[in-house]
Amino acid sequence: MYQYDKYDQAMVDARVAEFRDQAQRRLEGKLSEDQFKPLRLMNGLYLQLHAYMLRVAIPYGTLNSAQMHVLADIADKYDRGYGHFTTRQNIQYNWIKLEDAGDILADLAKVEMHAIQTSGNCIRNISSDHFAGAAQDELVDPRPYAELLRQWSSFHPEFMYLPRKFKIAVIASDTDRAAMRLHDIGIQIVEKDGEIGASFYVGGGMGRTPMIAPNIREFVPLDQLITYSEACLRVYNRYGRRDNKYKARIKILVHELGAEEYTRQVEEEFAHLLEQGIEPPLAELERIKPYFADPAFEDGAKTVDRSDPDFALWVDRNTHRHKHDSYVSAVISLKPVGGIPGDATAEQMHLMADLAKEYSFDEMRVMHTQNVVLPHVKIADLHALWTKLDAADLGTPNLDQIGDIIACPGLDYCSLANARSIPLAQKISERFAEGGKQDKLGELKLKISGCINACGHHHAGHIGILGVDKKGVENYQLSLGGSEAEDTALGKITGRGFDEEGVLNAVDTVTDVYLAKKEDGERFLDTYNRIGMAPFKEALYD
Repeated sequence: MYQYDKYDQAMVDARVAEFRDQAQRRLEGKLSEDQFKPLRLMNGLYLQLHAYMLRVAIPYGTLNSAQMHVLADIADKYDRGYGHFTTRQNIQYNWIKLEDAGDILADLAKVEMHAIQTSGNCIRNISSDHFAGAAQDELVDPRPYAELLRQWSSFHPEFMYLPRKFKIAVIASDTDRAAMRLHDIGIQIVEKDGEIGASFYVGGGMGRTPMIAPNIREFVPLDQLITYSEACLRVYNRYGRRDNKYKARIKILVHELGAEEYTRQVEEEFAHLLEQGIEPPLAELERIKPYFADPAFEDGAKTVDRSDPDFALWVDRNTHRHKHDSYVSAVISLKPVGGIPGDATAEQMHLMADLAKEYSFDEMRVMHTQNVVLPHVKIADLHALWTKLDAADLGTPNLDQIGDIIACPGLDYCSLANARSIPLAQKISERFAEGGKQDKLGELKLKISGCINACGHHHAGHIGILGVDKKGVENYQLSLGGSEAEDTALGKITGRGFDEEGVLNAVDTVTDVYLAKKEDGERFLDTYNRIGMAPFKEALYD
């Protein structure tokens, strides 16, 4: 994984010192909250319902054991003993005291971490495929390109005050494991006539106006990757709306201009920038690539002993094919039955760090589905790994099952939320674990958001649930047919909303329809796409 040079470290250390001073002035009353707010947001510090929340960046989801140990220590020392892994491959702490914030940032800086640009109208954490560098189906490892974009976007003077927040994802496989087309810019590393380049999708996003990004250029040579990215941002920065935050995202600009006109303006800006020579030399990309070189893989066992049925089930559900046939990528579920999706205790984080060092070349990945991956695990070590995970309540075999729920913090923490997400996720998890119904359903991705901002990605759920305020009462809308994968689709609302018990029953009803109507080999999404909304709606409302 990438390691800071002296410039990276100096930049982060300087920001820690700067924010210490700003926080101290706020504590002393020398800065008002209005004056302090933009300063704290630049450092990932939010003021939520009950306390400050700190969001820490994990670039493209990759971290090592030393970093995870520090994240665990922060949870113990400064929070309430846990952290929350997010859909942006970051981690959040929900109970931070302002007087501790400077010390936390200093602790992070010691292990090459920070909270810079995890909030505000800037380019946020660059996300990527959580199986990057390990997946059998990828063209190349996309993380060097994500790292180049991270360096370009960090403190970029022109893009620190964009009309709205901006999110970029980079993948290098035809299988989309990063919801790439639901980002402001989605980049797929592709090959054309023997040359590696980038395909650009611009104008996706969720929130109150969800949109799927159109492809605006099929191939950009690698020595123009940053220049084309900058052209996309410049057109947005110039014409994106600043008079209405609900219409300020780039998806609105692309929609209102039309993809063709937006592309024309980007190409015009791109031609101008090519004359300016802003692209970093390819030598910089080549300097970055060795940090992501393959570890020293060894030949070994290629099959597992399946005599333990519990272990065999976990292998079937929670491991992913690796490019080396003696290894797999092993998913650590942060979704135990009845648990809070994405939460991990300090003890669990310490254990994950130890296991990564012992079994996965000292490397972990945070998934946008709020789980953690050990990307390079020997097949011969799987049983020993699973035994330790299972003992720590980290061995739940539910990857891509209905119990593998994505959920935002909702009204339990967030000042923007209209309804609670966490208790609903817990109850759905418990209901479907009972009686084995989850096992019958197979792959079914359920996502919950507590408000229209869609931090729980409900638009992209095979089943999506949105919390709304109905005359002061929590209410839930149900949607079906969404997908965040290469078949990207936005879910459609079934009809009128439900109270909490009603939406629990509605999910039961919808899954009963699927089980009655499915054909051999069909996932829930396949059946929905074949039969449409009508049978589900009839069962829900007639």
